Amino acid sequence: KEAIGGQGRVLVMDDEEAVREVAGQMLIHLGYQVEYAGDGKEAVEMYEGAKAKGEGFDVVIMDLTVPGGMGGQEAVKRLLEVDPDARAIVSSGYSDDPVIAKFREYGFSGFLKKPYKIGDIARVVREVTEGKG
Repeated sequence: KEAIGGQGRVLVMDDEEAVREVAGQMLIHLGYQVEYAGDGKEAVEMYEGAKAKGEGFDVVIMDLTVPGGMGGQEAVKRLLEVDPDARAIVSSGYSDDPVIAKFREYGFSGFLKKPYKIGDIARVVREVTEGKG
């Protein structure tokens, strides 16, 4: 089944370059413009900078756990302080984390399980950017 594409700007935050690249290539294939951040601090800074230039992101995909850096849980709090309308998708390979089970309570608009599947990325990003997430 062909994944349904979309449009808009997506910021992918993950501490693993290979994961960022795979997610990015899937999103580019689907029609999105993509930028990358290695941790939550960088993602928040990039989001603020893009917003200030009038080139904001439609959605941010954030890795929940970043060893030695700011992960998604802290980053989404800061992101929502900068922009209360920000839309973020939490990403993790661990589905038993309490943040994943109740992602909306932590400020996220959606959840993506690792490893990524193009159909899941297409569906979740589309739902969140269309305001259904």
